[in-house]
Amino acid sequence: MKRSATERHWPHAKRLSRRVARVFAVLFAAMSVLLPVAAGAADDAAPLLAYGARVAGDDARTRIVIEFDRNPEFSIHYVANPVRVIIDLPETSFGLKPESLEPRGLFDAIRYGGMGAGASRLVLSAKGPTEVTHAEVKPEEDGKGFRLIIDAEKIDRARFDTLLGDQKWTGTVRVAKTDRPAPAPAKAPGAFVVAVDAGHGGIDTGAIGSVTKTEEKHVTLDFARDLVATLNREPGIDAFLTRDGDEFLSLPQRVQIARQRSANLFISVHADTLRQKDIRGATVYTISDKASDHLAADLAARENLSDEIAGIPLESEPAEVADILIDLTRRETQAFSVNLARSVVTSFEGQIKLINNPHRHAGFRVLQAPDVPSILLELGFLSNKEDEKQLLDPAWRKKVSELLAVAVRRYRQTAVANGG
Repeated sequence: MKRSATERHWPHAKRLSRRVARVFAVLFAAMSVLLPVAAGAADDAAPLLAYGARVAGDDARTRIVIEFDRNPEFSIHYVANPVRVIIDLPETSFGLKPESLEPRGLFDAIRYGGMGAGASRLVLSAKGPTEVTHAEVKPEEDGKGFRLIIDAEKIDRARFDTLLGDQKWTGTVRVAKTDRPAPAPAKAPGAFVVAVDAGHGGIDTGAIGSVTKTEEKHVTLDFARDLVATLNREPGIDAFLTRDGDEFLSLPQRVQIARQRSANLFISVHADTLRQKDIRGATVYTISDKASDHLAADLAARENLSDEIAGIPLESEPAEVADILIDLTRRETQAFSVNLARSVVTSFEGQIKLINNPHRHAGFRVLQAPDVPSILLELGFLSNKEDEKQLLDPAWRKKVSELLAVAVRRYRQTAVANGG
């Protein structure tokens, strides 16, 4: 009796299937070893999660406890004028209830957030000279997390000055995984380059919306992205963002990025809050050694606190721009800034709501580039519910971006005609 083809080849098929089975067994064994390693690597690459916190103590001693999903590496530093305790961490997602780190005891403000380049930070603003006397990480009793415990005590000024003198720290984030990449070159030689700076970011949230509780740093970035896209549709204009994510940049860094890209203009975008909730409308600010009014002076003072909020020592500011408010030899740049501000106001008039006297001036540190005409655009106020609604409206943002593009185009034509 003849066997079928299947029957004739069956011994060979069985031997082949056994070989295939052995190959799969080896592959499965390898995967069982490699997958946990890969998962562990992914876990290491993922941000830490801070999921709980508490603060206890009085004006003599205060303890802060923060719970993490993994063991957090940390370092502690001090900053003076005002006194701040800085706790640097790897990149961390802060899933904390706001009330869990409500300041008390030695501290009158506690802020936390990203610092860019894979790093995060807590800034503990102290009421007076303070020292961390004990800091450690302990595993949770259930083995499912870790606690960072910080004990701080009140000390005298002499002891605090000694702490400052002994530390070898310049304000940089030592736990950062990578350095911030150098800004890319301009798209085309001879292009008119515009730096668009989204105010705040990372640990510095900026103002908070009165109705939606939206953070200013998100409002400014959304608008800045729209503005850059609109400007880049203009022939001969190359617009770029100083930050394109929720990262912290110091005020000097923002200035340096604009100068490194040889920017012809610098536009810093903000949406602040005021105690007077009925005040609304856009404002355009230029730099000056004397504020035009109390509102401008107060706003500049708050905006200039951005680095302090993040725990950046003021002495880390580059010397070449530190004296902009004294060195009035940069009057030509200031004159171009004023021209830009006037162009923006003209473009906005009759189209969007403006504050009374919409062009104002004060000592904004972010406008300090000595060779780049710069303005700070206050889009509106998150403290006013009508302004807040507009700031969150994509159609309104598009309209304002287009009006700004008209102002930049007009300014560029005048500047080029005057050799600027």
